[in-house]
Amino acid sequence: MQLNNLKTIIKKKKRRLGQGHGSGRVKTAGRGTKGQNARSKRSLSFEGGALPLIKRLPFRRGKGKNKVFNKQPIVINVKALNLLKSGTVVDLRSLVSNNLVKEKEAKEYGVKILGDGDIKNILTIKLPISKSAAQKIIKAGGKVEN
Repeated sequence: MQLNNLKTIIKKKKRRLGQGHGSGRVKTAGRGTKGQNARSKRSLSFEGGALPLIKRLPFRRGKGKNKVFNKQPIVINVKALNLLKSGTVVDLRSLVSNNLVKEKEAKEYGVKILGDGDIKNILTIKLPISKSAAQKIIKAGGKVEN
């Protein structure tokens, strides 16, 4: 038997400060005497009266400042479409049902097909598509309806 292998049987509860006379911490209630910490909580951003960090930093200026408004479509490459059966109509519903994209994200951001890789299946595309991807799909015998 070694001391570091013994089971802990004593568990101390966290001290609850400022809980009045019945808590056993009378008068200052475990907060020391006077001062900012004894009276109330201060915010995490408080820096002792110095100018806060957030106010010291410059404004974010220029392109891409508001990321909320720059929603980019989800990208799917042509090589990923080889998972679909030949003759499939590729739209949001078919991509979601084959687990290539998540439904919520696809509706929010949209989907675009790019031309990385090769395709062997004959597909009909009803989504936004790049020129190189369109050429590859047409070359494989498929159609692009946009």
